[in-house]
Amino acid sequence: MDETTKIIRDFYNNGVESEWNRIAGRPEFLLTCRMLDRYIKPGDKVLDIGGGPGRYSLYLAKKGCDVTLFDLSLENTKFAGERAAEQGLSIKTITGDAREADKLTLEKFDHILLMGPMYHLLEEVDRITAVNASLNRLKAEGMIFISFLNMFAGIIYYMKHLPKISDDPGGDEYVKKVIAGKSFGSDAFTKAFFMDSRSVIPFMEQFPLERLHYFGQEGITAPCEINIMSQDNEVINIWLDLSESLWEREEFLNYSEHLMYVGRKTDGRKK
Repeated sequence: MDETTKIIRDFYNNGVESEWNRIAGRPEFLLTCRMLDRYIKPGDKVLDIGGGPGRYSLYLAKKGCDVTLFDLSLENTKFAGERAAEQGLSIKTITGDAREADKLTLEKFDHILLMGPMYHLLEEVDRITAVNASLNRLKAEGMIFISFLNMFAGIIYYMKHLPKISDDPGGDEYVKKVIAGKSFGSDAFTKAFFMDSRSVIPFMEQFPLERLHYFGQEGITAPCEINIMSQDNEVINIWLDLSESLWEREEFLNYSEHLMYVGRKTDGRKK
C-alpha cells in the first residue's frame, strides 16, 4: 500500500462516526437516494465500492436489495456490519482498495456504486483502473453510479465556512486552478481530487457505458444549504423538488459539491 493510500485509509479509520453523520438528512444523501430509487429495485444485487460506514448500503438493504459494501477502511466496514445487525439487516462487507475490486470479489452485480474512491485517486491512471475494476464486476446492461468531488466544492466551502480564504495555507494554489478551469489533486480534508465539472463527461467517454444522467448531487442547494435545511419539512421538500428538476442543467452543476455520472454498461461499442 502506497503512502497516499495509507493516509486516506487512516483518515477514514479515525473518522467513522463523523463520516456516518456527515450526510445524514442532507441534500447530498436525500437527492442521491432519489436517483438510486429510479433504477435500483428490491432484490437487485448491489456492490457499494467506497461506501464508507454504509449509509447507502443500509438504505438499499432496507429496500430489500442484496448489498455488498466494499471499502478501504476496516473500521468503516465493521461499523456498517454492526449497524446493519442492529437494524435486522444483512449486508456483506469487503475491505480493500477500489482499484482491486475485481480481484477481491468474483460476483457479478446488477448495480455498482463508485461513490468515494474518485474523490481520493489523485492520478488519472488510478481513476481509470478503479472504473475498469468496477465494470469487470458489473453485469451486461448493469448500472453504475459514479461520484466525483466537484472542483467548485472548495469555493462553496469557503463561502459557507471560511470566507477569509487566506487562512487556508493551500487556498491560493487551489483558487488559481479554479480560475484556470483545471482540476486539482492535493491536500484538503485529506488527500483529495477535485474534478472540474466540464471534465467528467470526457473522462467517462472512454468506458463502455451509455450515459443516462450527469447531475449535481446537491442540486442547487449547496451554497445555501445551511439556510435551506433549517426550514420546516414543507419548505425543504420544495427546494429538493426544485433541485431535482434542475440538477442536470449544465449551468447549475457548480451549485453542487458532488457530481454523479449514471451509466449503463454496453457491449463495448461506443454509443
